[in-house]
Amino acid sequence: MEHTHIKRVIDYIEAHLKDELDNAVLASVAGYSEFHFLRLFREAVRLTPADYIRKRRISEVVRRIGAEDRPMSDIAFEYGFNSKENFTRVFKKEHKILPTEFKAANCSLRLFKPFEFNRTELHPDVSMMYLKGFSVIAYPCDEELPPSFWNKYNAEKRSLRLSGGETTEDFGVMRWNLEKGRLDYYIGIRSEKAKGDISGTVQLDISEGLYAVFDTPPASQHDFVDVIRRTWDWIYGDWLPQSDYRRGGGFEMECYEETSRKYSERIYIPLERK
Repeated sequence: MEHTHIKRVIDYIEAHLKDELDNAVLASVAGYSEFHFLRLFREAVRLTPADYIRKRRISEVVRRIGAEDRPMSDIAFEYGFNSKENFTRVFKKEHKILPTEFKAANCSLRLFKPFEFNRTELHPDVSMMYLKGFSVIAYPCDEELPPSFWNKYNAEKRSLRLSGGETTEDFGVMRWNLEKGRLDYYIGIRSEKAKGDISGTVQLDISEGLYAVFDTPPASQHDFVDVIRRTWDWIYGDWLPQSDYRRGGGFEMECYEETSRKYSERIYIPLERK
């Protein structure tokens, strides 16, 4: 029953995304007191209504930037951003790069679709591979979330900086740091391709061994990051628990060439028998 009421609010927000929205009105749409509505909405969506609306508005502005030959500030104004400076500030806080950097790089951002309680199931392609060891020259992540670090990496053309101008595949390399209780994340290229400026990087040695390989389902530029996140959720929530394997030691990897515009990446998980 509560899902039905929250879904009614989500539909209302979508229909009035360009209008002034406040919690009192949304609570009325849901049929709850404002206090009860705020608690239920946050439990369901994992965001406050204000944060959800802000993320949805930014996402729609980004989608329309790529589809319409209009100034970004005009589109942003339609969604309640009352100045170019206001939109730039909010965009930078959300994605860690400037709107102008996004337009120049045309990279894939982590956008928010309308919230759904029941999402369609993903079906990544899965294979097994024995991988020979190699090394990656990579920048340590200095952002809270990996997607934000990818935005910076792509906007600053760090891949070309590392390679000396050659287009090559990028590797997101990660391992859980038990001592610090956090994910250590890096982005870079294979060592043999690193013929440019490697200042500020570290060398990561990828272990030889058996890996599960997952190719994310085809996506568009604007839902690519969401598909990646959902693929990772599926790997650890469904595939690994039901397989004959557990995660082995060493690094996990996600590999992609941004300029390919294929919007599908390959994920490697080191394995060992249960």
